[in-house]
Amino acid sequence: MVMITMMITKMKKKHPLLSLSLLLTLLCYTTTVSAQTPAPAPSSSPTDIIRILKKAGGFTTLIRLLTTTQVSTQINAQLLNSNNGLTLFAPNDNSFQSLKPGFLNSLNDQQKNELIQFHVLPTFVSISNFDTLSNPVRTQAGDDPDRLALNITSSGNQVNLTTGVVNATVGGSVYSDHQLAIYQVDKVLLPRDFFVPKPPPPAPAPAKAKASSAKTSSADGPASADTHSSAISFKLKMWVSLAVAVAAGVFSL
Repeated sequence: MVMITMMITKMKKKHPLLSLSLLLTLLCYTTTVSAQTPAPAPSSSPTDIIRILKKAGGFTTLIRLLTTTQVSTQINAQLLNSNNGLTLFAPNDNSFQSLKPGFLNSLNDQQKNELIQFHVLPTFVSISNFDTLSNPVRTQAGDDPDRLALNITSSGNQVNLTTGVVNATVGGSVYSDHQLAIYQVDKVLLPRDFFVPKPPPPAPAPAKAKASSAKTSSADGPASADTHSSAISFKLKMWVSLAVAVAAGVFSL
């Protein structure tokens, strides 16, 4: 562009009318080329569930659990690689404070992960589509109908959830972008898995036949020894009796 300007300046000195015509032609050409060049598309940042919850406010405990269990990283990756979307039921800080004191600290890392996964549905569900779900609803914690069951009922915009331990209500939508839906709930969703006694471990397998044979052999050993000892004792008694008889015959002579 600088070179074109310099060329036009030189031509203006020699041919004023020609330079003006050339200038108009170059301006028209530049405008046409600029109009044909597509503007760069705006870059859309990937969904960050922690950023969304921080912006909403009031979810400090949930954010900490999502971070320490690394479920937040898992959710963000799922949103990038899946077309099904996700739904998160988000208890606020007041909901966690209503838990029994020390409850969260009593959970190990695996249970904390299960607790958070129990609040996540592996599909996007709009507020008007909860009545289309079949109970028990599958969460990302698993699909055990006895220990990890989540039942959802809805009437209009009223959505109720029950786990067999607590009954909760959806308080409203925190975020929705047709891929991720976050709904605030008034209680922490506690699965029955935390409160139902675990089944007893399976009984130990019976001993192998070889081991039984070895025991039988060892049991037969002492019996055989006793039989042999009895035979020797019997023979000894016979010899003693015979000796006594011979001695008696000698003295009788």
